[in-house]
Amino acid sequence: MGPGNRPLDLEWLEDFLALAESGNFSRAAQARFIAQPALSRHIRSLEEWVGVALFDRSAHPTVLTPAGQRFKPLLEDLLARLEAARIKARAAHDEAAIGLRFAATHLLSLAFFPPWFSRVEQTLGPRTVQMYSNNLEACEDLMLQRSVQFLLCYGHPAVPGRLEESGHPMYPIGDETLLPVAAAAPDGTPAFQLGAAAVDELPILAYHASSGLGRMLQACLRPLLGGDVAHRTVFSAHHAVVLKSMALEGRGIAWLPQSLIAAELQGGQLVVAGGSEWALQMQIRLYRQPVEMTESAEALWALVAA
Repeated sequence: MGPGNRPLDLEWLEDFLALAESGNFSRAAQARFIAQPALSRHIRSLEEWVGVALFDRSAHPTVLTPAGQRFKPLLEDLLARLEAARIKARAAHDEAAIGLRFAATHLLSLAFFPPWFSRVEQTLGPRTVQMYSNNLEACEDLMLQRSVQFLLCYGHPAVPGRLEESGHPMYPIGDETLLPVAAAAPDGTPAFQLGAAAVDELPILAYHASSGLGRMLQACLRPLLGGDVAHRTVFSAHHAVVLKSMALEGRGIAWLPQSLIAAELQGGQLVVAGGSEWALQMQIRLYRQPVEMTESAEALWALVAA
């Protein structure tokens, strides 16, 4: 076996750097916690592997030969790359162990995600999941910071968000309808009716501006509302569940997901307070990171987008 294809021991490389730094075999051996004869053998073996002398042993202290001077920075770069590769490999392992990381807007994390992900697991098998539930603006921040792999939220083609602007792929995985509803009056009609009175006279239960539903309602219903809804708002919140409670208390009109109020509509506690022109059709969207993700995350995306 010739010098160019004999096995290389990485310990020799660390020994080389220790000797290059100290210029003394004894001190280098102490720094490496090995005996001096062992360090000398390692240096000779490395020089045999390279094929040239790397140290001038006639000098005191020992110095690098021109070949050693050329070799040293290349070796330092190589060892740095190996360490980076080790760190990234361990990070990938840790990330895979964590499993899947989702951000989801409040209502979808509670009502939509559990049954949807159960269906996903029927194909992919059980997965460990971390879920971050918040308003749309905070969820978008998590995606842009790459803190999560996926974002589950409502969307509308006429209302692009920050993730479209940053090139995050998206796939629609469901549909939802926002209906304007109000508490039922004694005769079963809505306590407040869109179209029966001037919009300015109706109390509106609205979503905060940082809410995705708030963005979509403001943009899509602006012509019907006659401009900004803020000055007609008597109550605002991030959560559709909170607005539902206020609507049941007879405090005003709220636009709520049909799936959230199906039982109340059937039971007559809530009544649709406007015609079909006041309803808003939305998509339930899944966004992903635009870069390569873990094997588990890519498998989920391939299943969703198939």
